[in-house]
Amino acid sequence: MKLTRRSAIGALAALTLAGQARAAVPQQITIVVPYPPGGLSDNLARVTGKVLAQNMGIPVIVENKPGANGVLGLQQIAHAKADGATIGMVPASVMTVNPALYKTMKVDTVKDLEMLTLAITLPNVLVVHPSLPVHTMQELLAYLRNAGGKVSYGSMGTGSSAHLNGELLSRIARLDITHVPYKGSAPAMQDLMAGNIQMAFENLPVALPFIQSGKLRAIGVTSTEPSPQAPDIPPIGRSIPGFEDNIWFGFIAPAGLPRDVAAKLSAQLVKTIQSDEVSKPMRERGAAITTSTPEEMRKVVVRERDKWAELVAERKISVE
Repeated sequence: MKLTRRSAIGALAALTLAGQARAAVPQQITIVVPYPPGGLSDNLARVTGKVLAQNMGIPVIVENKPGANGVLGLQQIAHAKADGATIGMVPASVMTVNPALYKTMKVDTVKDLEMLTLAITLPNVLVVHPSLPVHTMQELLAYLRNAGGKVSYGSMGTGSSAHLNGELLSRIARLDITHVPYKGSAPAMQDLMAGNIQMAFENLPVALPFIQSGKLRAIGVTSTEPSPQAPDIPPIGRSIPGFEDNIWFGFIAPAGLPRDVAAKLSAQLVKTIQSDEVSKPMRERGAAITTSTPEEMRKVVVRERDKWAELVAERKISVE
């Protein structure tokens, strides 16, 4: 059979396209989680990875890389080969708060990383000890103003979302409240229920059992809308305009990822996260499914990074 020049070019083009299609599918994907096993980040990565492997027909493994409040894991993601074989599952704080807290951080969360999609959001909830004579945000504000700085709030650590929620409340409402950092959520909740501190911000799924049992009283959620998990708890922002913190989790990759690979991974992740196998257990934990385009996620990261950098600088918050 005689091969004409035109048919040869066509055959070469077909081979090139086939090669590009194959290149857009890594042989295996590793999802790096910058925290230890057991938390929400790890749980989301594992349930997503399981369904993603089924959808793409390739192995997907989860690798936990804890340390330095997520910085070590983020560095591993940013420095990985940009071929789609390594992606990351990160909470908002790693992308938007850490750059302001860690001056020596060697990753620019916008320039050194490729956004793939947001995944879920969930609020913190402001809870108080039931002995406090307050039931609404307005009553709490009046109580705090009369307390003269004698009220303390706990968080799971300096620079945590709970800590920054308290600093944001203090700044916007011009309050004098004392921050007490703990090494994790559990000891903060224990001290609050014991009456050693008076209030705290906590992830809604963690605090809800204590609220329902009467051991804590809920005042408001940090999200812009009430949570479907607790629709009777109003947003704090309704009483304090400008107060907002929608805590999100999302997927990222190293910068320089080929556009076709990034597009394919983004589409596959969105499809996976929206599936019943992933969305149902996440909703049961109080999260809303909030998938996005890469550009939408990038805009969120830039906006919130600037917001928290301003607060951290103004309140002189440091972990180093």
